Amino acid sequence: MRTRNREPQLLGEGALDRMARILAARNIDPAAAGPVDEPEPFSPLEALSAGMPPRYQAAVADHPQVLAWARDVAEAAAAPTPGARRQVTTGPSLLMAGVVGSGKTHQAFGAVRLLVQSGVGVRWHATTAADLYADLRPRPGADSERALAAVNRCPLLIIDDLGAAKASEWVEEVTYRLINHRYNHMLPTLITTNLAIKDLRTYLGDRVTSRLAQMTTRVAFEPVDRRRHRTAA
Repeated sequence: MRTRNREPQLLGEGALDRMARILAARNIDPAAAGPVDEPEPFSPLEALSAGMPPRYQAAVADHPQVLAWARDVAEAAAAPTPGARRQVTTGPSLLMAGVVGSGKTHQAFGAVRLLVQSGVGVRWHATTAADLYADLRPRPGADSERALAAVNRCPLLIIDDLGAAKASEWVEEVTYRLINHRYNHMLPTLITTNLAIKDLRTYLGDRVTSRLAQMTTRVAFEPVDRRRHRTAA
């Protein structure tokens, strides 16, 4: 799962001028080429949904601790320049723990939608832990350090299924570098896991779990697999 939120792009005057020159070089009358439709306006929520996995485009956050987190992050948002739209900058993080299918990922995406609905701008990235490690693993033709830096700096990050990938010294090191950067810079991070805290400590080591303990509020989900429950119903 790799998702990003991108704002819709409009053609600038330079692009329109280049298009006119190309038509003129081909002896095409711009007026005869037919009217150019104006781009449909997109609301911030529509633009956000376009960058989400289809399953979570209508996700709604309703867990009290997730709602409180969204309020705190929205209140901490700041405008980069006077009069500009406020953007997510720093804020608290959540560690959402529970069994498979308990609704953690749904709540995480719902929290991002809630932030956008509150009127703040959100630059965000979502990934599973397994996909994150696959992207960052050194390989020919890839700049893994640059990729890690981009994830480090992202104002809002969702890490889904932390602890699902195979443990190794390299996984522990990469996770430490990522968590330590976000801990030091107080960047909001939504983490979901199926592991208990004691199992996370074994999986990630004391350095990571110590930082997670301070930077996150733990949210415990009911031990119910809602996917199976809905199927049975």
